[in-house]
Amino acid sequence: MPESDYYKTLGVSKNASDEEIKKAYRKLAMKYHPDHTKGDKKAEERFKQISEAYAVLSDKKKRNQYDTFGSSGFQQRYSQEDIFKGFDFSTIFKEFGFGNADFSSKRGGGMRFAFGNGSPFGGRARRQQAQTRGSDLIYELPLTIREIATGTGKTITLRHQGRSENITVKIPEGMITGKKLRLAGKGEQCPYGGPPGDLYIQSKLLDDPVYSVKGYNLYINRDIKLTRALLGAKIYVPTIDGKRLSLKIPAGTRHKTKMRLSGHGLSNMQSKAKGDLYVIIHVNMPKDLTLKQKSLIEQLAETGL
Repeated sequence: MPESDYYKTLGVSKNASDEEIKKAYRKLAMKYHPDHTKGDKKAEERFKQISEAYAVLSDKKKRNQYDTFGSSGFQQRYSQEDIFKGFDFSTIFKEFGFGNADFSSKRGGGMRFAFGNGSPFGGRARRQQAQTRGSDLIYELPLTIREIATGTGKTITLRHQGRSENITVKIPEGMITGKKLRLAGKGEQCPYGGPPGDLYIQSKLLDDPVYSVKGYNLYINRDIKLTRALLGAKIYVPTIDGKRLSLKIPAGTRHKTKMRLSGHGLSNMQSKAKGDLYVIIHVNMPKDLTLKQKSLIEQLAETGL
């Protein structure tokens, strides 16, 4: 919840009387109420702000807490739900001429909010506001390739609205970078009575010393000597699930040849189909030759190789 100067929001001094605060709110409410602004989002946001300020400053206990601890300290003690809890906006709006006390007008359809007996929204905006959700949250979770390959359990600490909450999350296989896991109702609370938002766990793949990742495919580099590239060879390749596969290198394999091991990549998060493991062959070219090696190469050159 951002810090707010409620006195400034209503345009009154800190020594303003209850009547002055009510008069200031009535004037602003008449100007910014959704019945008068016809879908103006900025006006709607302004109306929320003045309603929150009035809910605090018109309540002796809350106003005293606000004056004592300041905006930051007050908001650590009061969530927006606490601010509006038990506050009867319906009576106030009836007095101001914004419909009846139980919000059962034709336009409102009798819809209510969770805060006490009323809401800072009425008329045309009431149905829309009743359906308003709290904000969604995104938590970026670092994961290793092996955690993504096998799935894992994680406990995260979520800090919002001045509180900390530990949440245990089951990470499914294949939750590669950018994929999200939705935890319904774990986002921000709606300050005006609607349901809370959702929490999205978004994965971030950590660098791995062995594998690189593109989508659900894995890539691994394997070095071989020049002679083995020329004559052919057999090498062993580790897989992400701990296996050791044999791979035949054909004679004449070139540097950076890419060879595929089908179905040994990561699982698709939705379909569970496996990606592939690609082996990139790096042919090591010797920088320095012994006299014997140089002589043998020269002999090969004479054969036309």
